[in-house]
Amino acid sequence: MMAQYNTNFLNYSYTGRSASLNMDLEAGSNGMSSKLVDKLVSGGYISDALKKESSQNLRGLNNFGILWNYDASVFFKGNSKFDFLVGVKNQEVINATYSRDFFNLMFYGNQYFRGGTANLSNCNVNALRFQEVKFGAILHKVDSIAKIGVSVSFLKGEQLFYMNTNKNSNLYTSLSGDELIFNSNFSLAMSDTSKTGYKSFNGVGASADIFFETPYKSKVGKRSVLSVNANNIGFIHWLNNSVQYSSDSSLTFRGYQVSSINDLRDSTLSQIDRDSLLRNLSNARKENFNVNIPANLVILNKIYFGKETFCLGTGFRYIFNANYKGYVFVEPEWHYKNLIFVLHAGYGGYVRINLGTSVTWNSKAWFVRLGSNSLQGYFLPKTAYGQGVYISLAKKFK
Repeated sequence: MMAQYNTNFLNYSYTGRSASLNMDLEAGSNGMSSKLVDKLVSGGYISDALKKESSQNLRGLNNFGILWNYDASVFFKGNSKFDFLVGVKNQEVINATYSRDFFNLMFYGNQYFRGGTANLSNCNVNALRFQEVKFGAILHKVDSIAKIGVSVSFLKGEQLFYMNTNKNSNLYTSLSGDELIFNSNFSLAMSDTSKTGYKSFNGVGASADIFFETPYKSKVGKRSVLSVNANNIGFIHWLNNSVQYSSDSSLTFRGYQVSSINDLRDSTLSQIDRDSLLRNLSNARKENFNVNIPANLVILNKIYFGKETFCLGTGFRYIFNANYKGYVFVEPEWHYKNLIFVLHAGYGGYVRINLGTSVTWNSKAWFVRLGSNSLQGYFLPKTAYGQGVYISLAKKFK
């Protein structure tokens, strides 16, 4: 589960002391087809038919999200009761909540709303990329059988874009299209745009991970194990060249009267400069500020039956500060020699229904896992939502 749920501790029971490489990618929306999400992420031509596939299924408010993480980590020997953890990780998060009108305005333009008003209230967009260096430890013999893990990470903020529209944000377009009235009530924040790429150092922060696992007695099955993991509990302090905008005003545009080409003087053109419009519309300021990163909570319960060849897992996941709905899931699991086969079914998150599977090779020397919690988007890209993949490769130490 290490790559599956963006945590380093959940796989320790399988790998113990080890060096591992992990990657997980999940993308989904309850208001966009997987085919449209692919175009937004990878680029390409978005046809009218592709836009229509999503627009006809939109709700009043819709969610969208992409989580992409990859890391290298090592659990190494401490003493007989605990082991140390060190690691490095890159995390990228893009998520949004958007109204039906916001979607149609972005993809069809304001001509779609001629003679009417586009409701842009209660929408937001978050895009965040950061890197971390992690130090921690896991106590693997608490009361002889339970486990407790704790780690602290130092964060380097690379990029941030945040926008939030509040109540009464809307855009009116007259029937003739010659008048626009924009009622703006929004806040926007961006990291320093002059520094981009992995080498950029636009913010600094810290986060913590907490893990607890214990077996317990149950009336069902041979034995049961409960795991609770909370990670990415922290913040990034974005430095002085970061920019914030805020606005609570109204802008009316009725065009410019031009009698001849001679009227296109520099003074006229300067009136429609988009930067000056943004400055007039909003309160722009450069300053440092703090932003909480998306904190991840996973609760997993496993019940083993018979000779432990079958296990039924149930769980709950929630990501704070990420436009994420509560996610409940069930995972039946079969063990055969060194192989573990898992099915996954869940509801919530960024999509409505998730279906997936994974296969694991767990030997004395190696742990290899490949899977996806969202396969439906690959097989039914026009009608289904969600795609994902996760990979873990660990070399065990004696």
